[in-house]
Amino acid sequence: MLSIPIRSWVQLMEEVYRDSWDAELGRHRSTLVFRGAPDCTQGLVSSLMRLSRSTESAARIERHLIRNFQKYAWSEVRASGLWEWLAVAAHHGVPTRLLDWTFSPLIALHFATQDPSTYDRDGVLWCVNHRESNRLLPSKLRSQLESNGSDVFTVQMLDSVVDSLEHLGEMSDHEFVIFVEPPSMDARIVNQFALFSITSSAERRLDELLATEVPSGVRQLILPAGLKWEIRDKLDQAGITERMLFPGLDGLAAWLSRYYAPRSENT
Repeated sequence: MLSIPIRSWVQLMEEVYRDSWDAELGRHRSTLVFRGAPDCTQGLVSSLMRLSRSTESAARIERHLIRNFQKYAWSEVRASGLWEWLAVAAHHGVPTRLLDWTFSPLIALHFATQDPSTYDRDGVLWCVNHRESNRLLPSKLRSQLESNGSDVFTVQMLDSVVDSLEHLGEMSDHEFVIFVEPPSMDARIVNQFALFSITSSAERRLDELLATEVPSGVRQLILPAGLKWEIRDKLDQAGITERMLFPGLDGLAAWLSRYYAPRSENT
């Protein structure tokens, strides 16, 4: 797994669009998905693992969370299968093994720079080549992608071949990760160009899995604290703000609160 220190905005843009040219199509079509974090020491740890605090209890707690979410959310949610239920649950803050990703590097950079109180530490932009990670998939899952001419799953595609989390873990003798586009439940999902990662095991950190199994398909772009203000200002000028990513009054208020806050002397 390659870790690249970023020195300038120009270098950052070169890195996120590196190797995006598709000669067969004659177009720039990146095979990367992105996730931004304000602190480069944060690994790819799911909310489920943070809740359980031990790998041994993650899968056990997961069953209770899913069962009770389905039970109490039924009056408001009419999900059609396990993976749609998981996507809805994660979207509303239930701890799951899912992690948020985006097809847009600029949107991922927003989440690495949305909180000025973190500008005293280096951030990180994770870049994962999903075509490389797909090499780990069991043949049944790879065949489903190939038959649909896709590099990522939809929940419907996944439902047709995997009917439970236990089944997912039993499909291969090694661990793997699936990238899934959720249903367009609301404008947030659409505007954020969102997708989720799902690991075959609830007990495995995604950064450890990727570093072990597909190190050539993963890059960490380290965003120095001193560059965060420039990144943030250029994202704002490009319209990558809370007002766009979280449509509605809450997003508008969050954007105004951040945009008009004075710059701290310490950053």
